[in-house]
This record gives sequence, structure tokens and C-alpha cells, in this order.
Amino acid sequence: MRSKELSELNIRLRSLAIFRALLEDPVITALCGYLDSLEGDSTAEAVSRYAGFVACLYGTGKRTLAGYLQSIVTNDENAYIRMIGQGAEPWPEMETDVRSELDILQAVADLTPESLRQGLPWDGYLPGFAVKQLNLPESYRERCANIHRLGYGMYAKHIMFYVGEDNRIVPVHNPDQIRLSSLIDYKREQQIILDNTLALLSGKPAANILLTGDAGTGKSSTVKAVVNELHHKGLRILEVRKEQLHAIPAILDELNGNPLKFILFIDDLSFQKDDDNFSALKAILEGSVSAKSKNVVIYATSNRRHLVKESFSGRDGDDVHRNDTMQEILSLSERFGIQITFQKPDKKTYLGIVHHLAKEKGIAMEESELDALAERYALGRGGRSARAATQFVDGLLAKQ
Repeated sequence: MRSKELSELNIRLRSLAIFRALLEDPVITALCGYLDSLEGDSTAEAVSRYAGFVACLYGTGKRTLAGYLQSIVTNDENAYIRMIGQGAEPWPEMETDVRSELDILQAVADLTPESLRQGLPWDGYLPGFAVKQLNLPESYRERCANIHRLGYGMYAKHIMFYVGEDNRIVPVHNPDQIRLSSLIDYKREQQIILDNTLALLSGKPAANILLTGDAGTGKSSTVKAVVNELHHKGLRILEVRKEQLHAIPAILDELNGNPLKFILFIDDLSFQKDDDNFSALKAILEGSVSAKSKNVVIYATSNRRHLVKESFSGRDGDDVHRNDTMQEILSLSERFGIQITFQKPDKKTYLGIVHHLAKEKGIAMEESELDALAERYALGRGGRSARAATQFVDGLLAKQ
């Protein structure tokens, strides 16, 4: 590519409208800076900018400029892809713009170290990068055709999210990798959650779910494992803390136009006396807010004793008031279409979990000794649970 062609490509890049946000990408910014330097900067400055561009590309972990460009183009959140995701027909002029801009970006993807160096009057050392051939327009058309499974923007790159400061949705960069195959027992409970989530993904009516039971029985792990099993079908999870319940209506508005399906996950749900968050959640469920969002369900976990005792059982008042309080509690539970209870495992089930985990992690020990140590550990932890079994086996592993 001659200097004139590089100069023209630089100008063409600045004409992007649909994909304009890509001009703020650090690699593209560094590339444009290098192309700018060819218009009159010193050779030393141009060499520095070229090396800076390659360093920036290296920093992304991508070996090729084409591969990197493919990832940022297909994941870009723009007006066109949002219309596609909402099932709307893009305007004709927008279709024309997308085709033209993909041609521009294809020219960038086709750049090689040799073509970029044509504009440099320098024969000394310059870093390079690998080259990859790809059809960027075809890749983008494939993303649009599978938008309900692949998504766009940060939802294409991440599976799990949480609500951060100012109620912003933030991706989890190191999500829990738990799988259903790692969760021993509770197969019936897991299947109910799995079936309901598959209904959501297929566009059928799906219920909000309340998972109750003792701590350590695997309620939250099961929800996350279901997401890990089904994320390739277009499922994402967003964790909301109890004190953020008031933000759910705004979150639903934001997610409503997204082509993916979402679980709003509230972990360890419990309420204090006169807790406004109780009323907030009840209003959300009572008003069928989530039902209006066909791509969102609410899954919440709770220790039943905490839900009652910490919330309302300590409330003073006569029998009529106490009865009203219990009706209020029941009315909240009933607004979850499905309620699942995770019972504490009995001795046989608990030891079965220990045996499975020990075998999986390569721990060789006489069964009688393993059982005795596991039972002693559970006694010290206040009872048998799947969590206690996992912690016990991890402790044995650490001592080896």
C-alpha cells in the first residue's frame, strides 16, 4: 500500500458513523495516530507511532490486526445492531452505510506490516505482527443473524454481571465456573430451574423462582451453574443486592430491548423489620414488572428462617397484626411462580458428596477414615451440607 493509499484510508476511517465508537478504541486510535504522522511528522516520530501501534495491538493479546478488528467490530454496540436486536428493520440508508463502513474496516483488516511501512522512509528495525485473512462483512452478517444467541457489546464478551455504583451494570471478569456436573444431589431441584430457564430462552412464559433452604445447600451455585450451561444459547445473569431492589425497574427498562435473556439474581434475600426493600420487591413482583420484560426473570435465594425471623417475626403487636404480617410474608413468596426448597443432606447423601469430591480430586484414603473425618468436620460446622463437604475435601487436598 502506497503512502497515498494510506492517507486515503486515514480519511476514510474518519468518515465512520455507524461504527464511530471504534475510533476511540486504543488500537485504532494508535493506528490513526501513525497514519497522521505520515502526513508531515519527522521520521523518528512516525517510527515511534508505528511501534506504539504494534505495542498496543500486542497488549490486547491478539496476534493479528484482522483478528482484533473482527472482535471489536462484531461486538460493537451501535444504532444498527440495536435495531437488529430489537427485531426492527434498519433504515435503507443505514444498510447502505453499514456496507460502506464494513468495506473501510475490511481495508484496515487487510493491512500488513509491510503495507504500513511503505509510508516510512526508514530501513532499520520495525516490529511486525501476524497476518490473517478474513471476510469482515460476512462475519458481521453472521453476528446479526445470531444476535439473540451471541448478543453485542459487553453482553457478547461476558456472561455474568453485577449492579455497581450509580446502578450501572458491570461485567464480572472472573466469573464462577461451576457446572451442574460438579453439583452432587438435588437433581430434581436443578431440573426445575433448568426447565424454567429453557422456557425463557425459547420465548415461552417463564416464572420467577424463589430458592429457599439452609445455607450451603447449593442454591446460588445451582443458579450460576445453569447460566454456565446455557450461556451459549443467549443467557446472561445480573446480580442485584437487596439494597439495590429499587433500581430493578430502571434495569428492566435497559434490558428490555436487548436480544439476550437475563436472570436477575438476588442472593441471600432477607429483610429487617420495617424494611422498605421488602415493599420494593413485593411491588416489582406484584406489578408483574418482570412479566412485561419477556427476556428477564428474577431468581432469588433465601434462608427461610432468616426471611421470617429477621424480617417480621420479632414485630410487636396483637394477633391480628401478627396475622397480617404473616399474610404479607406469604404474599411475597406467592409472587414467585416457582418455589424450590433445598433440604440439608442426610448422612448418606453428605458422605456420598464427600466420596465423589474426594475421588474427583484424587484423594486416596480409607473410606471409614474419610467418613469419620467428614462427619467430625460437619459437626464442627454446625451440620451437614454440600458446602461443608466441599470445604472438607478442599482442606484434605491442601494438606497433601
